[in-house]
Amino acid sequence: MKTVIQRVSQASVIIDAKIVADIKSGLLVLVGIEDADTQEDTNWLCQKIANLRIFGDENDVMNLSVKDIDGEVIVVSQFTLQASTKKGNRPSYIKAAKPEIAIPIYENFVQQLEAELCKKIQTGIFGADMKILLLNDGPVTIIMDSKNKF
Repeated sequence: MKTVIQRVSQASVIIDAKIVADIKSGLLVLVGIEDADTQEDTNWLCQKIANLRIFGDENDVMNLSVKDIDGEVIVVSQFTLQASTKKGNRPSYIKAAKPEIAIPIYENFVQQLEAELCKKIQTGIFGADMKILLLNDGPVTIIMDSKNKF
């Protein structure tokens, strides 16, 4: 499972000209799921994301997590994170999980992150054509792959 975590001052998800998710200070998390992903991958990433110290403290040093600042979170499924660009110019998505595998893992990821944060988080809609607006704060962007946890 691959994630792109962006510290944002604000972010929103728009589908069919309607805002379906909207946050102020917090995280926008893009999640790419592959067939081999397990509950262990979900647990590890959710724990890391909830406790990732990328927000400034009183000295403007990145010592605080989204939990510490009571920040908001949007999670969006993004299969293109599993793209392979080794050959040619057209990315291959062969590693991206099909919807019947990815949807339950994605939904579990959202539930697990909500449990870690002890609060409801907002989401996009799996498989929808979404427009993501964000104001990246910093900019701070972290890429995490659960296959590289050791």
